[in-house]
Amino acid sequence: MKRVLTAMVVAGTMAGTWMVALAEDAAVAYPDGYRDWHHVKSMVIEEGHALYGAFGGIHHLYANEAAVQGYRTGQFPDGAVIVFDLLAAEDAGNALTEGARKVVGVMERDAGRFGDTGGWGFEGFGGGDPENRVVGADAATACFGCHAPQESTQYVFSTMRDGE
Repeated sequence: MKRVLTAMVVAGTMAGTWMVALAEDAAVAYPDGYRDWHHVKSMVIEEGHALYGAFGGIHHLYANEAAVQGYRTGQFPDGAVIVFDLLAAEDAGNALTEGARKVVGVMERDAGRFGDTGGWGFEGFGGGDPENRVVGADAATACFGCHAPQESTQYVFSTMRDGE
């Protein structure tokens, strides 16, 4: 009986470790150093826009080298990462300035790991904190549901400015 219990504990521990490893493998990593990547574009979503409640503020988009290749060719390879850096917009008297960071949104291309969401993994890091994941297992509804109509551009909304 003692051997059976020991075997069950070992099997349970191994299964738990395996499940954690799978979850970590499916997790989108925080993009350290993304502000040194290629700046794709910036925009402001102001009050009155349909997405203002969730995404109102100043947006900066950054792309790693693989994502830059994808923007240029229209085919984003595995390893492409696009970062959506959202900051509060503050009125500075006839000017908008960056306020507090609201979220760092990340799209990571890996067709094998993220086949259910168009080959992209999605995550949001609240306040830009690498430990504060705000999307997690809800990527299909929280992110991909909105990106799904962009299938013709591999689920990417943004484009690089001409000449880049």
